[in-house]
Amino acid sequence: MIFDLSVLTDYWPNLLSGFGNTLWLCAASAAAAGIFGIVLAVGQQRGGPVLAKLIRAYTAITLGLPLLVLLYVMFFVLPQYGITLPSKIVGIATLAIYYAPYVAEVIRAAVAAVPAGTVEAGVAIGMSNFAIARRIVAPQALPLLLPTMTGLMIGLVKDSALLSVISVHEFMFAAKGVVSDTYAPLEVYFVVALAYWGATSLINFSTRLWERRLGRAQFAMLPR
Repeated sequence: MIFDLSVLTDYWPNLLSGFGNTLWLCAASAAAAGIFGIVLAVGQQRGGPVLAKLIRAYTAITLGLPLLVLLYVMFFVLPQYGITLPSKIVGIATLAIYYAPYVAEVIRAAVAAVPAGTVEAGVAIGMSNFAIARRIVAPQALPLLLPTMTGLMIGLVKDSALLSVISVHEFMFAAKGVVSDTYAPLEVYFVVALAYWGATSLINFSTRLWERRLGRAQFAMLPR
């Protein structure tokens, strides 16, 4: 078998369009998961015992399900109850619902690791809750949650390939179409693997740079 990327000459626009859609879907899903995760984390800590139990139950159920099962439920089961959504919206919602509990747990653990004394000091000098969260908790919690959040984001990008099973026109869906036209799976999936590797490597590299900048900023704030 000869490896020949020239067979893809007429199909690069399709692949690039699919990859662009994947990036957009991942960005939207990550943003939705982040917002929903913050809501879950705050609700579990400050929403009272009943809401906290409901959130823990939701988290346990969601984390116990494979993403593909949740995707099938959202796309095939909900229409039987009169809830029909476009496949892209289903994909974004499913990724957000699946990853939000992970985000919430990461946030909860990072906030819990912030020394209580620093928060108490903020209360003692009369800072508001918002000011304490922004100026004391966030700067200390962010470096703690970045590595795990990076792993979650990389996992979300890779899991987005599953959206092809519900006919979302993303990268894997486009790749399958090209394979069916060219009968060149080696070349097509080589390009797909290289693109996913490049995207996840860029996320990892960018986060490491951000971690270093946060580390330098924290060091500069230390008393001398």
